[in-house]
Amino acid sequence: MSTQHEAGAGAGAGAGVVITSQSTARQTARHQTANPQAAAHRVLILGAGYAGMAAAIQLGARYARREDVQVTLVNAQERFTERLRLHMTATGQQLAELSIQELLEGTGVRFVRGWVTAVDADTRTVRVDDDQVLPYDTLVYGLGSVADTAAVPGVEEHAYTLNSAQDAEVLADRLAQLGSGTVVIGGSGLTGIEAAAEIAERHPELNVVLLGRQEPGAAMNPKAKAYLQAVLDRLGVQVRSGVEVVKVLPDAVELAGGESIDADAVLWTSGTRVSPLAAAAGLTVDAHGRIVTDVALRSVSHPDVFAVGDAAAIRQGYGVMHGTCQGGMPTGVHAAVSIVRVLKGKQPKPFRFGFYHTPVSLGRHEAVVQFTHPDDTPRRLCLTGRLAARYKETVSASPWPTYGRMKKIPASGAFWPRGGRFTRIREAQ
Repeated sequence: MSTQHEAGAGAGAGAGVVITSQSTARQTARHQTANPQAAAHRVLILGAGYAGMAAAIQLGARYARREDVQVTLVNAQERFTERLRLHMTATGQQLAELSIQELLEGTGVRFVRGWVTAVDADTRTVRVDDDQVLPYDTLVYGLGSVADTAAVPGVEEHAYTLNSAQDAEVLADRLAQLGSGTVVIGGSGLTGIEAAAEIAERHPELNVVLLGRQEPGAAMNPKAKAYLQAVLDRLGVQVRSGVEVVKVLPDAVELAGGESIDADAVLWTSGTRVSPLAAAAGLTVDAHGRIVTDVALRSVSHPDVFAVGDAAAIRQGYGVMHGTCQGGMPTGVHAAVSIVRVLKGKQPKPFRFGFYHTPVSLGRHEAVVQFTHPDDTPRRLCLTGRLAARYKETVSASPWPTYGRMKKIPASGAFWPRGGRFTRIREAQ
């Protein structure tokens, strides 16, 4: 797999001005007012995932009729990737073609299609497809994450992933060709669970094996976990927990301890990794390569860079946020609002977010929705069955209309659970 990552887990005057303080921002704002012919402030967004798109729509809606701020969005594909539904694509189900350019219509945001191949934080430039250089004054980094295919030998060469719609379509073609056989899914997290259930429901002729270190639904309350496991049993999914895949072969997987399981296809959903571009650019990153941010989502080493979504290591009172759509979109909105505040000479506000649910589809007719505390620990309340399936489908379909509403009313995107005491405890850190 190339080290280039698809941009998208992504997104005023005074060219050359680095926004590093409130006073600098005020000077920039005064300069723009006094000299309307000065170069526009260039905001460059890398990645049109859930977070990057939220940032682009917010900024575009707020600056569409102004010339002092130019917003550019870079993404490898013109099609918006519905990561929440890639397990459906992987089983041959046709989803709507969502055009990034169509959504950006009327916002004034410039769209550049291409792979981000380098970021130079010193010269404040980004290289796209190796032959195009885009300068910026403020960068929103939302390149997201992909399945970690490097940690286990053979995964890169022999396993399928759900990193993009194209990857999912390749798997769908393979599954359609199998008249029978075994599909092994490596990883018993939420992506693995949804993929296993979807494949088992759409391809009952196949033997589906779900492998993982933990039991499926390990973070749920006992009722939700039991229901999830019952549905997997009913669909015929063979669950093997407490196991570790140590090697993927062309026709099998090897487990720690020497056991081998035959496989006609292997889907890898265990673990994620982020693009190495941030680290290579000299930005401060954590052990996983995510950009370490301050409370306003700015890079702690380069305040002119905001990090959003899976690409950011965002600390809250309960710890570092893990990547989900429910948290990704708020980071994009907050980064955009923070940029607006800085360009007005104001200090950006701290970002606070509390988790509120974990919806998991189990095919087209079943699901489990585990409601959570802000720190993502399970509440007693959960939904199961068809009602949960409708809930999950509503959640999966919600980003696109949400972006549409934000185009008309930007403030409509600024509502999410702040987490109360769970995020307030260490807010100053």
